[in-house]
Amino acid sequence: MFQWPVRVYWEDTDAGGIVFYANYLKFFERSRTEWLRSLGIEQQRMKDSTGGMFVVTETSIRYLRPARLDDQLIITASLIETGRASMIIKQQALLKTEQKDPLSATLLCEGTIRIGWVHGASLQPKRIPACILDSLKT
Repeated sequence: MFQWPVRVYWEDTDAGGIVFYANYLKFFERSRTEWLRSLGIEQQRMKDSTGGMFVVTETSIRYLRPARLDDQLIITASLIETGRASMIIKQQALLKTEQKDPLSATLLCEGTIRIGWVHGASLQPKRIPACILDSLKT
């Protein structure tokens, strides 16, 4: 499971100092991007070399507890399913605790994100290139 740290800033919160619900999708997007990067898949280079890119096609999010200004979060990404033209990634936002045990983090938000592979300016769905699928399986 890939983990990416986030600190909550003013810009992430509403007037009450609580993370605005849509910002979890931004945190998830950044974590997915860094997860892909950690696997050697840089999205601009991928688009330049293959003509294709990933796009979000479906999300399902469940909010459990709020994150607040200055909280330190851990945003996870883990591949749970791959198809020929799409994949599903499970993601979580966890509140980082002072304890050393990563399992002690409090779950704040979780969801699944389906991303599809599209090609060219037409954004036509296509098969995910084998070289990318191979990188995801490592």
